[in-house]
Amino acid sequence: MRYLIAIFALAGLVVSSLALQVHYSNGTEPCSINEKWDCGIVNHSSFAVIGHIPVAAIGMAGYLLLAILALARRRRLVVAGALLGLGFALYLSHVERDILQVWCLYCVISQGIIALLTLISLGWLIAEETAKLRGKKLA
Repeated sequence: MRYLIAIFALAGLVVSSLALQVHYSNGTEPCSINEKWDCGIVNHSSFAVIGHIPVAAIGMAGYLLLAILALARRRRLVVAGALLGLGFALYLSHVERDILQVWCLYCVISQGIIALLTLISLGWLIAEETAKLRGKKLA
């Protein structure tokens, strides 16, 4: 499971890096599809930074940390980080839907990745706890 989590986290890292590229770009983006799907509007909004740090960069760091923690078999920390990331991603989805009224394709893909990471990491932790109750140790 830890390798699966690391692979999904690396996919999230790639998607976040694409969003970061949009953040620093001034041209027309390939993910700017129509008036409801425009990564440029989302990534250039005031909600795309926290204290001068792009949200996409924070996402990159978070995904990298999740991969490292998973490879180190730190199940509880992976679950905690994934839940934190999911909560933040849900807040950003609220911003896109209710405030900006524009969706970013990269952000929606990232939302799916962090949701999957949360489910997989919870399953991994539950499997470990179940194995402990049965007296077995998981890798």
